[in-house]
Amino acid sequence: MIKRKKCSASQDSSFPGVRGQLMLFLCSITILTLVLVWALITYGLQPIYNRHIRTKLTKEATAIVGMIDSADGPISSRDLGPLVLLNDEFWSELNEAISNGTIDVDGCCIDISDSTFRNVQYLEGLYPCILHKSMVSFGSHAIYSKDTPTVVRLRQTLFSQGNLYEIAEEGSTRQMMVGVRSQDGNYGVIVSSSLTQIETAAEVMSSMLIPLALGLIILNILLAAVFSKWFTDPLRKMSDGAREIAAGNYDVRVPAERRDELGVLGREFNHMAQEVKTSAQLERDILANVSHDLRTPLTLIKGYAETVRDLTGDNPEKRSEQCNIIVDETDRLSALVNSVMELSKVSSGTEKPEPVDFDMSQLCFEVAGRYDALCEQNGWTLRLEADKECPVRADPAMMERVLHNLLGNATHHIGPDGVIVLRAIPLKTGCRVEVEDHGPGIPPEDLPHIFDRYYRSRKDAGKAGTGLGLSITKAILQQHGFAYGVNSTVGRGSVFWFEMKSPESSD
Repeated sequence: MIKRKKCSASQDSSFPGVRGQLMLFLCSITILTLVLVWALITYGLQPIYNRHIRTKLTKEATAIVGMIDSADGPISSRDLGPLVLLNDEFWSELNEAISNGTIDVDGCCIDISDSTFRNVQYLEGLYPCILHKSMVSFGSHAIYSKDTPTVVRLRQTLFSQGNLYEIAEEGSTRQMMVGVRSQDGNYGVIVSSSLTQIETAAEVMSSMLIPLALGLIILNILLAAVFSKWFTDPLRKMSDGAREIAAGNYDVRVPAERRDELGVLGREFNHMAQEVKTSAQLERDILANVSHDLRTPLTLIKGYAETVRDLTGDNPEKRSEQCNIIVDETDRLSALVNSVMELSKVSSGTEKPEPVDFDMSQLCFEVAGRYDALCEQNGWTLRLEADKECPVRADPAMMERVLHNLLGNATHHIGPDGVIVLRAIPLKTGCRVEVEDHGPGIPPEDLPHIFDRYYRSRKDAGKAGTGLGLSITKAILQQHGFAYGVNSTVGRGSVFWFEMKSPESSD
């Protein structure tokens, strides 16, 4: 009895398994995400916010300057000394734009000045404000100064450069100033907004990030543990199943209800287990059948050899008869061994086809001619129907073996009429070859197994042959990629067929 040795792949204890790798991967993703969020808050949030505020302030300053440029005449005058606001149409249009939200002054300070660097008009919606030192005292009383040193300096910069962008800090107040000058150079508009809110928001978010990160990591570890167990459970079951198969239990199956790649893998595993079971059963059948077939001729050879040696050595007739039996059994034994070796070479791929272009009708004609003597001796008729050219691409030597195997199988099941038919039928894509006999036929329950190794129908028990011819035929046709099969009706005979490819179809 062959003892099966259990073997299992050992895992390196210093390296985490698939479940550990999944948990490590998910936790790493979480940590990386938190690091990116922290970097965004620390280094990216304020610049992004500043760009947004600058764009907004520039848009508002440009809109007011555009209204000044399109106004009919100046909007103010200092000719008589004190400031006089002119052009009521412009100031009405500006007030309307502020009222309908076209120009948003909420949280902003708007300063309009002329070329004397003095204030013409301002709209204050920002408290405290660095420009005008504005603030709201107790009782909502606003305090401000129109021409502070800071705003005068900024006006000078605006009129000298044509535009202005600056971020100023004073105490805890931090503001952005954007300025645009009119086309004639007589007026300038500065719009300012506070940046304190975004700094406060960044500080609050940074302070919340550490406890949030700890909570997310703990939650992620728990979720990763649950997910990794769910994900690796089919793999663990397949691993256990593989060990069972290695130990000789070919009936093991794994759940394959999932509809993803793991489900496909599970179904393929079960299919593999079924094929391994079938293959193991065929191996046992081959071993049993070959052992039986080897035992019979060996027993006869030994028995008749001993008889010749001990009893009939001096009787020429009996000695000749018994020696002929020894020779026949030796030939039978040799044929069986050759068939097993041929099947092994073809099935394992050791003997590979060498395809060339040839006429299958001509090959059928040549093979059929070799059965003339056998048919004449037994009173059989081999009818050849191959009168049309059938160009194909295949290994001629292997195809000759296929024809011999099918014709030999037909001779073992020849019908009362003694007729065997060999056909070569041209097709658009190649050629169809059929071998027909009018024998007893094959029962439906035997048809799926007729090409299996050493499989014999119950009706064929005890008939001549090794039982490997059709298996060799199957292996050769599979190597070529040719379709094959058998059509049979009990009591009327069988037709074994295969379809070859033409040179064009092979390319």
